[in-house]
Amino acid sequence: MQIFYTMKLAYHFRELELKYPFSISRHTYYSQPSFCVHLSYEGMTGYGEATTNPYYQITEKNLAASFDKIKVLLQGKAFEHPDRLWDELSPVLDDNYFALSALNNASWDLYGKLEGKPVASLLKTDDKEGPLTSYTIGIDRTEVMLEKINKLPWPVYKIKVGTDHDMKILETIRRYTDAVIRIDANGGWTAEQTRSYSERLYRWNIEFVEQPLPADDFSEMKSLYDFMPMPLVADESCVREDDVARCPGSFHGINIKLQKCGGITPALRMIREARELGLQVMLGCMTESTIGIAAAVALMPLADYADLDGPLIIAKDPARGLEYVQGHIRNTRRPGLGFILKEQ
Repeated sequence: MQIFYTMKLAYHFRELELKYPFSISRHTYYSQPSFCVHLSYEGMTGYGEATTNPYYQITEKNLAASFDKIKVLLQGKAFEHPDRLWDELSPVLDDNYFALSALNNASWDLYGKLEGKPVASLLKTDDKEGPLTSYTIGIDRTEVMLEKINKLPWPVYKIKVGTDHDMKILETIRRYTDAVIRIDANGGWTAEQTRSYSERLYRWNIEFVEQPLPADDFSEMKSLYDFMPMPLVADESCVREDDVARCPGSFHGINIKLQKCGGITPALRMIREARELGLQVMLGCMTESTIGIAAAVALMPLADYADLDGPLIIAKDPARGLEYVQGHIRNTRRPGLGFILKEQ
């Protein structure tokens, strides 16, 4: 008797508690709502993660609605390859790339398990180690930020800025540590502020400035491009594939986040295009658990910078499989994305 398999989709919700309140220029987080999707085929299951995000209007309600819509679409369908599934689902989920990302990453996890190989091996990214990941320090009282640095000595820190006393904070932190420092304004600065800060940022050896201006302010970013003594990296200004071509001449690099762009499949295309345009590449994340971060780790050797510290920020990781050692992220050699859910 021949057995015909079809894809099955399930999902569950959890609230990821954070170790500390986490503040950026526009919001403070105390926990992170998160969905884990389960994509099954031929007795194997791949997992992906989608988090809510107020800035991109991604909510628990519209994530659940997206997954319910795809559950119906997948009925009776066979699984072939993650790229083909992405092509089929992307028009349906054009309004919710966070859901699309979870499904695409789950399909890569599933594909690796069906093939009996790690995803990094399938992508041929397992031949070298990726860059060190930064550890992010959210906006807080300066003494609290220093306490976080003291509790987790790390070779690279990303400092969130966007207050009326950013320079005082950065000066104090630079005196406290000689680690590499990157800063991220999340669009919280003006062009005038950025110019006025530039000399001090250079003196404090700031590695790069991420998203100093609001996302759509490309004209002012062009004025900063040649002025700033360190690279400028796009985050909110570069969300999906179509945004990459807008960045040369305004930014020196782009921060690719799988949740925003739709998963591993489009991220690979964004990396290739960025290289063709002479842009540096950073792999970033939302506040994700190992389930989401493991997908980005598979791409790390293709990047210049990494900010994949989600598991270091949450209090209880629902999965295991990633090891953080002084900026290095080591994955297992298990088939798929290399992690397992703790509840299993």
